[in-house]
Amino acid sequence: MNRAMKSVTMSRMISRPTTLEFIDEIFDDFIEFHGDRLFKDDKSIVGGIATLDGKPVTVVGVQKGHTIEDNLARNFGSPHPEGYRKALRLMKQAEKFNRPVITFVNTSGAYCGIGAEERGQGEAIARNLIEMADLKVPIICIFIGEGGSGGALALAVADEVWMLENGMYAVLSPEGFASILWRNPSRVEEAAELMKITAQDLIQNKVIDKIIPEPEDGLHNNLKYSTDIIKTELINKLEVLSNKNIEDLLSERYNRFRQFGEYSE
Repeated sequence: MNRAMKSVTMSRMISRPTTLEFIDEIFDDFIEFHGDRLFKDDKSIVGGIATLDGKPVTVVGVQKGHTIEDNLARNFGSPHPEGYRKALRLMKQAEKFNRPVITFVNTSGAYCGIGAEERGQGEAIARNLIEMADLKVPIICIFIGEGGSGGALALAVADEVWMLENGMYAVLSPEGFASILWRNPSRVEEAAELMKITAQDLIQNKVIDKIIPEPEDGLHNNLKYSTDIIKTELINKLEVLSNKNIEDLLSERYNRFRQFGEYSE
C-alpha cells in the first residue's frame, strides 16, 4: 500500500474521532442547534455555539458514527441539503453576532439520493460557497478525515484551511477516479497517488495552509495530542484574523480561492 492509499485508509477508519469528539476536546460550553427551519434536522451536520479561550465562536462540522446504528442515523456523514442549509443558518447567525466560524470536515461527499436532489442538493452547496466567500467574520476549516468533492467544499471556503496529517481532500474517491479514467477500480492505489490528495501533497500545492500532526499510536488512541495543537493554533490564528479589516479579510479569502482558477487557465 502506497503513502497516498495509507492516508485514504486511515482517514476512513471507523474508530477515527468524530467532529463532536473534537469539539468536546477543543471548546467549552458547546450548545448544539438543530434544523434548517425549512425541512428537518440533518444529523450528519452538527453545529452550535461554544467558547474558545473564553470567547464565543460558532462551530459546524460533518458528523460520522462509530457504530452501524450511529452511522445510519448520521447517514454515514453524507449530508442532505437541509444539513448544508443548517450549516449556513448557523454561519449567518455567527456573522450577525460577530462570532468567528470553525468548521470540521469528514465526508466522502454530499448525499446523492433522489430526495436530496429533489430538495436542491446542488443549490444548497452552491449557496454555501457564495455566502461563505462573503461572510464578514473569520473562518477556519479543519479536515479531520475524508474530504470528498463539493460536499466537503461546502464547508471549506475559509480564510485558513488545515488538515490532520492523515486526512485527504479530493474531487472524488480514488475508487471512482480509477473506475472513470481506466474502467478498472482495482487500480485504486495508483489513482490515489496520482490524484495528489494527501495532506503533504495539498500543502505543497497550496490547497491547505497547515498540517496538524497526529500521534504515532493513532489519533483514536490519543486525540488530545492533536486537539491541544489545534486549540493553540486556533487561538493564535483567530487573534490575527479578528484584527484584520473586513475588506482585507474578504479580499484575501477571495484571492486565496481565485488562484486555483488561474492555475487552470
